[in-house]
Amino acid sequence: MVKKSDAADPLTPVLRPVRAGNGFEEALEQILQLLRLGLVAGGERLPAERELAERMGISRVTLREVLKVLTDQGLVESRRGRYGGTFVLHRPDAHGEDELRRRVAEVDVEDTLRFREVLEVGAAGLCAAHGLSDEGADRLRTALAATHDAPLTEYRRQDTLLHLTIAELSGSPTLAARYAAARATLNDLLDCIPLLVRNLEHSQHQHTALVDAVLDGDADAAREVMREHCEGTAALLRGFLS
Repeated sequence: MVKKSDAADPLTPVLRPVRAGNGFEEALEQILQLLRLGLVAGGERLPAERELAERMGISRVTLREVLKVLTDQGLVESRRGRYGGTFVLHRPDAHGEDELRRRVAEVDVEDTLRFREVLEVGAAGLCAAHGLSDEGADRLRTALAATHDAPLTEYRRQDTLLHLTIAELSGSPTLAARYAAARATLNDLLDCIPLLVRNLEHSQHQHTALVDAVLDGDADAAREVMREHCEGTAALLRGFLS
């Protein structure tokens, strides 16, 4: 049974000790991923400085330099007082063909889509093949239910959390970290296209079938459903890019 990655903390796939020599750069990358993935939503507070510094293995001086950059970029703000801290600012709507094409020019879309598919299909297969603890299974059911209950404005964030949960429960912290990075890039593109109700309904059917396959221990079915799901997202993006 997979237990190592069962801790119910959605920040775990992203926040990890940085490598020596690039502490500032890697810490900045990790917190940017938190924001791009929606793991800390607009209006919410980042974890306390001490916690962030400890989880990334950096000094609080380095962390404050990172937070200053994010503040200067208009991504977070510091608030004083009893209920103070560092809060994530709401991102402006990014919909629009011009913005999509600008972001596309900065990434290799096909490489991102293929890499995402490899990681997602592998994670789904691992979860089903090795099984989940009771806690892990409950986390997966809860993440699925959140996507069903989410309003349109929250759907993409909950969808991200469901997929991150599967990656984390795969039992491979390395896979989960790589997936978080790939998903952040994907979300930058998805944020530029509209949420289509028909597409979301189809995705929800696939999500349910995927979770059922994982909980049933059917690795082949889990991999196939996830592959189809990834192909659907890829087709949608290509449609808007063509």
